[in-house]
Amino acid sequence: MLTRNCLLLFLWFVFDKGSLSLVRPPGPPLSRSRLGKENPRSLAGSMRNGASGFQRVKRGWVWNQFFVLEEYMGSDPQYVGKLHTDLDKGESEVKYTLMGEGAGSIFTIDATTGDIHALRSLDREVKPYYTLRAQAVDIDTNRPLEPESEFVIKVQDINDNEPKFLEGPYTASVPEMSPVGTYVMQVTATDADDPTYGNSARVVYSILHGQPYFSVDPKTGIIRTALPNMDREVKEQYQVLIQAKDMGGQLGGLAGTTTINITLSDVNDNPPRFSKSFFHLRVPESSAVGFAVGRIKAHDLDIGKNAEVEYNVVPGDGDNMFDILTSEHNQEGIIILKRVSVFISHVVSGYASNAHLDPRFHSLGAFKDTATVKINVLDVDEPPVFTKPSYEMDVYEDSPVGDIIGAVTAQDLDASNSPVRYSIDWKSDLDSYFDIDPVEGTISTNELLDREHIAQHNITIVATKLNSPVLTSRVAVTIHVLDVNEFSPELAIPYESFVCENAKVGQVIQTFSAKDQDLPQNGHKFSFKPSEKDINNKNFTIRDFGNNTAGIVTLQSGFRRRSQKIYFLPVVIQDSGYPVQSSTGILIIRVCGCESDGSLLTCSAEAIFLPVGLSTGALIAILLCIVILLVIVVLYVGLRRQNKKETLMTSKEDIRDNVIHYDDEGGGEEDTHAFDMGTLCNPKTKTGKNQLPVSQDSADICNFINQRLKENDVDNSAPPYDSLATYAYEGEGSVAESLSSIESLVVDTNEDYDYLNEWGPRFKTLAGIFGEANQDNAVQSM
Repeated sequence: MLTRNCLLLFLWFVFDKGSLSLVRPPGPPLSRSRLGKENPRSLAGSMRNGASGFQRVKRGWVWNQFFVLEEYMGSDPQYVGKLHTDLDKGESEVKYTLMGEGAGSIFTIDATTGDIHALRSLDREVKPYYTLRAQAVDIDTNRPLEPESEFVIKVQDINDNEPKFLEGPYTASVPEMSPVGTYVMQVTATDADDPTYGNSARVVYSILHGQPYFSVDPKTGIIRTALPNMDREVKEQYQVLIQAKDMGGQLGGLAGTTTINITLSDVNDNPPRFSKSFFHLRVPESSAVGFAVGRIKAHDLDIGKNAEVEYNVVPGDGDNMFDILTSEHNQEGIIILKRVSVFISHVVSGYASNAHLDPRFHSLGAFKDTATVKINVLDVDEPPVFTKPSYEMDVYEDSPVGDIIGAVTAQDLDASNSPVRYSIDWKSDLDSYFDIDPVEGTISTNELLDREHIAQHNITIVATKLNSPVLTSRVAVTIHVLDVNEFSPELAIPYESFVCENAKVGQVIQTFSAKDQDLPQNGHKFSFKPSEKDINNKNFTIRDFGNNTAGIVTLQSGFRRRSQKIYFLPVVIQDSGYPVQSSTGILIIRVCGCESDGSLLTCSAEAIFLPVGLSTGALIAILLCIVILLVIVVLYVGLRRQNKKETLMTSKEDIRDNVIHYDDEGGGEEDTHAFDMGTLCNPKTKTGKNQLPVSQDSADICNFINQRLKENDVDNSAPPYDSLATYAYEGEGSVAESLSSIESLVVDTNEDYDYLNEWGPRFKTLAGIFGEANQDNAVQSM
């Protein structure tokens, strides 16, 4: 290698004289590039023939990069290479300079010899290479002898980083009973060394702890099971130690480790098992249906849903008396009573099975277990038992006190067969309507019953054992009070109908019905007929429709209001109760004028509204409301008109001071009707032929007025309604005459101020002041 480098240097020196060359010490093979027109910043020589510029010379093969070892620990600066040009004759006329990354701080160059050194240790993992520029200049004038040359100093990697597992430690799981080679997980280690140089970053995986249960692929780091049929119930947790070693696992390589915690997940490979095959339970004979007799439990070595157990009774072996429910909290089987037991003991067979089966383990047999349960029935002193769970009885209202309604019966089923005594719970019969025989259990009335007041009574009967008063039982008794026909039927509502003057014979003009306060069991059944006193009525009759309704039928045609306006028709209403009750109602019929189709045309005010159910009082109220509304409307319209007139002109005393404000569009000349426009004119200006006073002929005053008029005409902020702007004159010839304060000094000193005394007490002081002044002036004039 050294011989080849020396030969290359010799050839370069022969064929490329006069160029800057980079020489490095022997080391690993260096890359070369041809420096020519491909690199505009190539090394170039300079010929000193008096010219001020450089002349391109022939190039040969030169080095364009150096190498420096990382993590150099020597005491002296590490030698990198040498910078040399053939213009350097050894006479100290050439100075070498170094620029670029790390120049002066990391790398230094001997200005005379061109030797490059690294001042400190470098780390390739921090920065893999440095780009620098070199140039040869005249030592005296610092004039460049050659153009700059760019080269690279690469940091040569050494194996100084061990592989690392960045995501460790790891956790994984694999089902129990898995076959050999089942995938568990994959781990990956990273090495910061240069993967392109040597074997520093070539990692090999191995397992240090966890054999023979698991294995790892040395290249990929995939972990698999290495032992078949690993049972979670035997061992659930495994800790595996994986090593990653660089240098291809060779001696001297650096290594890193990580831990993997592997858990065997559960599968349903174990059936439930009872702790014993025979259970002994007892149940009191007084237990009700649904009573929990006892509990049995089967254990399953699996966990989670694989350990869920279902309990059942073996068909035909006690399933008619007992049932087994599964508790969701503790996976126990609860034996409950399905019906009351009449035997001394029972034998029940129950079995426990898994709810979720795994078909892979069907070959292992049935996943269930069976146990036998013997249940003994214990004798208990129980309260008496009624023959029925509840009783219902009927009694007619107004039955005499003491009438027997019915009876209840209870007996003691125990061997003692104790006598039973009966009583009524006072809380259920606060008004003491009923009484009971304490020995026989017969129930009788204690008060007169009224169905219209209370139609149904609910009482509670208490049965007590004579030899054990603590043991009692209760039963509900419902007593229905039956209706006795005591009320007469009557018309459902007061009917008032009308008949047309042009009505025909046999026409039904009104349908009516009846009501009754009694409540018979089979419902009401009413019949209707004319009164015997009115049997000779030739105008109207009653027709019974047979469905608890009847109708008024005309017997003649052509009714006249002038002859008779109102007819009264009596009707007899009879019910079907016992005894039969009846009453007579009066139907009112008015005669009205109608259209040919029978619709109402004219009648009295009351008759018109009677068909819709309005009385005379309602009609009066409606008419009164209408009158009030009309009065309010008239008053409102009158006030609106009065307010409008007052808005146009609120004062007639001084029209010029009147301000008119309205929201409507102006009416032009029509608005002037509200007042006399002539009042606004200056009365003193009407002289002769309406000529202005002489004092107003001034050109300045005319210009001023014309200017103001133009400003008013073009003013956009002027009010949107018609307005009048009046311009008058001040001073001599004006209405106000002169307002000058100078002329006001010329006053009549003999003016009499006695009129101030007539203005009242408020001007008394002022009158005194001016009165004294007049007296002083009078004295002075004398």
